[in-house]
Amino acid sequence: MTLEDLFSLKGRTALVTGGSRGIGRMIVEGFLAAGIERVYITARKGGELHETAEELGDRVVPVQGDISTTEGIDDLVAEIAGKEKKLDILVNNAGAAWGAEYLDFPEKGWDKVMDLNVKSVFFLTQKLHGLLTAAASAERPAKVINIASVDGLRINPWETYSYQASKAALIQLTRRMAARLVKDHVYMTAIAPGAFPSDMNKVARDMAEESGKGIPNKRVGDAFDMGGSAVYLASRAGDYTIGETLTVDGGIVNALLPTHFADPAGGR
Repeated sequence: MTLEDLFSLKGRTALVTGGSRGIGRMIVEGFLAAGIERVYITARKGGELHETAEELGDRVVPVQGDISTTEGIDDLVAEIAGKEKKLDILVNNAGAAWGAEYLDFPEKGWDKVMDLNVKSVFFLTQKLHGLLTAAASAERPAKVINIASVDGLRINPWETYSYQASKAALIQLTRRMAARLVKDHVYMTAIAPGAFPSDMNKVARDMAEESGKGIPNKRVGDAFDMGGSAVYLASRAGDYTIGETLTVDGGIVNALLPTHFADPAGGR
């Protein structure tokens, strides 16, 4: 057994939604370090998407699109199917959040968040089933990794009702879909990030030192933490991990003592 036997992604192809920035980009960087052959990244904003692809190299292929609608999902699936006969890895990372006071929280704050964070995960995975199963075998299963949040595992003090509910739903959806997909040698798991710097988590991005004070290991997450976790789940090393949600949070959920309840930047 070698390190390459455990963690290499050579010869594999992946799709990472929301892969142009934040956690999605960290995962792409991890996949590249593990030798992946090609990574497709998606985003609604074409400029940032193409900039990221240029920065990371010719193994990264940008595909602009909006997967918050079924039409957008169909368009993305058609484009990937036009380029690839199989897909080894799907990372459902694209997500949205909404914050508002309880009495003012709008219906659109539920629809936007639940559609992207939960509904699109199901239907994108469903519509890519043919490409995933074409890559899958008992010896080398295809992988689907959903990006949840520690906010799906514990309450944070911010009034992000639909976001927290969506991430809890995604963790349960991961379990249920994993039970169905395993028979086709497609293994689904999830990652629940804590505080990582991103446009969604501006506090962790802009006030990293202050955010770290509320985290047991005293820092926010970085590309090594997220990229390494995703590589583990996507590679041979993670082949016996199915339906599980891997918490990657510096100890927020499982090692935070009651006296440390200051919010560590809200998750993700």
